[in-house]
Amino acid sequence: MRTIKLLFTTLALAILATGCYTEVIIEDEYIDEPFLNVHALLKSYELWYVDINATSGNGEVPFLQRAFTISFVGETVFTNNNIVGIGKTGNGFGLDVGYFDTANGRLQINHDMDGYWVLEVFVLDNNTIELYDADSGTSYFLEGYQRNNFDYDMVFYDNIEYLLHEYNVWEKVATSVEGTVNDFDGENYLQFYFDGNKSVFNSSLDPTGMHFNDILWDYRGEYSLFDVYNDETLKTLTLDYDFMGNDYFELYVINDSTIELYHSSSGTVYRFKGRGFITYLKSGMSQVDRKRTKTQYGTMKVVRKRKI
Repeated sequence: MRTIKLLFTTLALAILATGCYTEVIIEDEYIDEPFLNVHALLKSYELWYVDINATSGNGEVPFLQRAFTISFVGETVFTNNNIVGIGKTGNGFGLDVGYFDTANGRLQINHDMDGYWVLEVFVLDNNTIELYDADSGTSYFLEGYQRNNFDYDMVFYDNIEYLLHEYNVWEKVATSVEGTVNDFDGENYLQFYFDGNKSVFNSSLDPTGMHFNDILWDYRGEYSLFDVYNDETLKTLTLDYDFMGNDYFELYVINDSTIELYHSSSGTVYRFKGRGFITYLKSGMSQVDRKRTKTQYGTMKVVRKRKI
């Protein structure tokens, strides 16, 4: 009888010990590997701004390389691939480019043009996440915003070169009365684009009012954009004219189709309107060719001369 009692006692302790051990393991796993609700995380902000300059790695995820913002609405992925219209297109979300899932804690995107992608998601701080493509070893860093607190001015000024490229031409529509006569007075059209690794502009003396396909370009040269030290909302533009030297301007964005160039040496303000908007849709050669790249402008230590 005693032998039987000892046997039952030993079995009971073994069962209790096993039960306690299992609970500790479960608790340890919960602490060491907390569950990340990727679906809720992605929906916690309406817009995720793709900070292209923070990207690391030598590969690319094409749809992230093109996008200024990405959003996850319902099961649909939206992106803003154009600066022009950002904040208005698709109620601010942009264009429908595919759908997504978050099974197994990863972001799975089926893009209409770029196909199927699986991205790992990491939280960096309260409004910054990292999307990591393991196949290419490339990370994209996204900053979360709601549509009502998104800084559209920041997007324009941080990506101003793309704004210049989103129209076939910029037509001069006004010249200020103030200012001295100078050679740039006769330039009525400007065009900006990349040629390999060069930033190139064309200019024309043709009269205003022409269709952009009929413009004859009189000059082709390189241009440069600069940040201004201690002035985040000012960019400067230099056009390299061989025959009259460099023309230097303060560059102001009035809206997504209008810019002003302040010619500091003459005190003249020129207003240009974009003509022939180039939309980067879900398909088409233009979107395939157009990708954002890391951009670091030089910095000028100058003082804003135009009085606002």
